[in-house]
This record gives sequence, C-alpha cells and structure tokens, in this order.
Amino acid sequence: MKNTIRTFLTAGVLFTLTWTAMLSQAQTQAVGTVKTVTGEAWVITAGQRVKAQPGTSVQLGSQLKTAKAASMGVTFKDNTLMSFGPDTELTVDEYLYAPTQGQLKLGTSLNKGSLNYLSGMIAKLKPEAVSVKTPTGTIGTRGTQFLVNLEAPVVAN
Repeated sequence: MKNTIRTFLTAGVLFTLTWTAMLSQAQTQAVGTVKTVTGEAWVITAGQRVKAQPGTSVQLGSQLKTAKAASMGVTFKDNTLMSFGPDTELTVDEYLYAPTQGQLKLGTSLNKGSLNYLSGMIAKLKPEAVSVKTPTGTIGTRGTQFLVNLEAPVVAN
C-alpha cells in the first residue's frame, strides 16, 4: 500500500512539474517579431524593457510602445501584421495559434495611439477570435484590414 501511494504521489509531482514547465515555456515563447522600427520604440515583457529593433521577440503579455516621433511594425506567428504610429501603447493580452487543434485567439489592448491591422490566419480561419480593446470599446475583426487612431479626449472648460 505504501509503495502504491508513493508511486501515485511521485507521478502526481512529476505531472505537476511537467505542466508548470509547459505553462512557463508557453508564456515565454515568442508570438511575434518586430520587423521595422523608426525612431525609439520598446517591447516590455515581464517588467523588462528592451529597445525594439528588427528581430526583437514579442511574447504573450508584451507591451509595445512607440515614442512621439516613432513607428514600429510587428509580424505575429500567424502572419498578422500590426503597424504602430507615434506615441502608441498596445498590450498583447491573448495569443493562441494552434490551427490543427482549432485553437485560435488574438486579443490586444490599444491604450493610446494608432494601429494599422492586417489580418493573418487567425482572423481568416476564425474572425470572431480576434479583438482589439480600446478605452472606449472593443473592435471585432470581420474584414482583413482596419486602422484605428485614438485621440486624446477634448476637455471642456
């Protein structure tokens, strides 16, 4: 009986360690890559701020930022293209690209600035799986390209 319990516990611990390692790898695996940068831009992941340059990895949870006179282009694993204008902040909230298992999801939050979006395979295979949240609403992708520009609200005196 003791050997059975010990074997069961050992198997449970190994399963937990393997599952934790898989989750950790999934969270640190690149979901996209910076392709172009003009001016100053950054990729901030897990508190680490890296100056963006072609080849910089974008991961789940990364925040992408451009300075006031900058732009940046990012290509995701499914060939989604996003171009960011000056003074833009976008966070990659969700990304899942496993088309053979039917697992597709791209969710981002655009906090400020401008974004030119060109659909990749996720939007082509499952358009409802793509969303861009903004401070005033959520954009659902039903086409192949859109442009959004968030302007600062006008404050009345």
